[in-house]
Amino acid sequence: MKHELTAPPPAAAGYLPIEDHGIIGDLHTVALVGVDGTIDWCCLPRFDSPSVFGGLLDARRGGSFSVSVRDVERTKQMYMPDSNVLLTRFLAEHAVAELYDFMVPDHPASAAGAARQIIRQMRVLRGRATVDVRCRPAFDYGRTPHTVTVLPDAGALFGSTAGSLALRSSVPLSTDGEAAAATVTLEPGQTLELSAQWEGEPGRIEFGEANRLLDRTLSYWDGWLRQSKYSGRYREVVERSALVLKLLVYQPTGALVAAPTTSLPESFQGGRNWDYRYTWIRDAAFTLYALMRLGFTEEAAAFIDWLHQRCVEVPPGSGLQVLYGIDGRSELPETVLEHLEGYRGAKPVRVGNAAVLQTQLDIHGELMDSVYLYNKYGEPISYELWEALTRQLEWLEKHWEDPDDGIWETRGGPRRFTYSALMTWVAFERAMRIARHRGMPAPVERWRDTAAEAYHYVQDACWVPELGAYTQSADSSVLDASLLVMPLVKFAGPKDPRFLSTVRGMERQLVSDSLVYRYRSEGFDGLPGGEGTFNLCSFWYVEALARAGRVGEARYVFEKMITHANHLGLYAEEIGPAGESLGNFPQAFTHLALISAATNLDRAVGTHRGPIARRCGSS
Repeated sequence: MKHELTAPPPAAAGYLPIEDHGIIGDLHTVALVGVDGTIDWCCLPRFDSPSVFGGLLDARRGGSFSVSVRDVERTKQMYMPDSNVLLTRFLAEHAVAELYDFMVPDHPASAAGAARQIIRQMRVLRGRATVDVRCRPAFDYGRTPHTVTVLPDAGALFGSTAGSLALRSSVPLSTDGEAAAATVTLEPGQTLELSAQWEGEPGRIEFGEANRLLDRTLSYWDGWLRQSKYSGRYREVVERSALVLKLLVYQPTGALVAAPTTSLPESFQGGRNWDYRYTWIRDAAFTLYALMRLGFTEEAAAFIDWLHQRCVEVPPGSGLQVLYGIDGRSELPETVLEHLEGYRGAKPVRVGNAAVLQTQLDIHGELMDSVYLYNKYGEPISYELWEALTRQLEWLEKHWEDPDDGIWETRGGPRRFTYSALMTWVAFERAMRIARHRGMPAPVERWRDTAAEAYHYVQDACWVPELGAYTQSADSSVLDASLLVMPLVKFAGPKDPRFLSTVRGMERQLVSDSLVYRYRSEGFDGLPGGEGTFNLCSFWYVEALARAGRVGEARYVFEKMITHANHLGLYAEEIGPAGESLGNFPQAFTHLALISAATNLDRAVGTHRGPIARRCGSS
């Protein structure tokens, strides 16, 4: 079977590869920092606000904030240990300089007013380095013009009807069109310090301020990460994934965005470009599970509170939406920003997400599974939340047999997806467990009957003997990698003959050199072109192999997947034919699946005594 995907176009001026970025954040929003020292994506003051630096989606109109060293030969990036403080090293023949980029987390332990500012500190370690600074915001996705006012005490103010940005600096700035700029030559031991603050006051940055904020930020991240209970063999990648997930949490509400970007293409042909800066019930539920496994119960409790509010707000007789705004708002109209060319010309650039209007029945299964785990390993859920959840289950009882749009949010029309029926079983099975454990009032017999009906539907209607596999939907021949979760949610045993046969079918059709496509996209999903392999599915594959006893192969696939992360251990949604990152970046779903795969693989390797397979499928 062929999966046709257009190769990436030649490197376009002004566009770094997606994977050539790091991420910093303050638990309200994030900024993407390229290996060349350019911030080309940042929405202020929060994740879902319009971009202020949006050069990632239009190098000419989008705006950026660059700090670079002249005559540099190469650059390298790393995170400061146990933190989200990014260090970019500029290496030249006669000079070495380091750029520290960070945002101060907005948390009770942080100083008041310290958030929503980007701190950039350049230090010269060796030789003399000439440093160029250029800050050109583009407010409201580049739609709103702005003024630039440079002050004599080394500051600049960018003003617009969409908001303002204050740039404080340790060196004088000058006006360069719509930008503020500076060029300075630094000797060893000298520093350049900058602070870009939303709705702040311009002026000279105080001596030592950057160092004080850096120390506070490093202390915050170190203290947070010390809560982790993970001590397995993949500690470095697991903890980096946890740090990424924490960056994607919106602190005021506990909501978690699927990714901090919009419209990074899944195909360079365009079309498959989506806005992920919102909270999907499914993604957040899986993330709660991943963070709880590592011991981060505060984040789990905050999400449960956010979820409780969403359940209470659902109108009588309605089901939960697929996704919400990070503040809980329910309306997220999808529009196209025609004035932006898109990343490397891959249009359209979308804001909002029409999936909010879809029906995805599976979200109830992921939701109840996460609530069950929180109730068991975190804190007992409240009666009010239980009542809200039972109302959702009443709705699901009436609608689980309806066609829906499925986990992958296809736009080819509703159908009865196998995964949706599978997660219907999960929803009622977990609800019955909670009721038994807590003695909560519940129509247990009715739930048991519905769970049984969903179970039989998957086994009777979605199993195709001629293919020896469960298929994507009843009366379909398409295989779907979402069904790799069957043993993960305990629907099937990991060595169940039907499940193992389905995995072998996926290996023939969906697995390519250990990477996994989510399905054959050609034609059925209502969208043009193909797509890359789906990182989430590759980690699900690892976990399925490990649980099935194919531990050597699982370890091989997992460790090969680690090499597909970028230089900082970050993953986008997909991997393209040349190993390039595709889709929004970084993606929460991928990092939470990595955590789950790593913890299960640790357990399997610890009890496995056989050799490590050299390649997937070897015996």
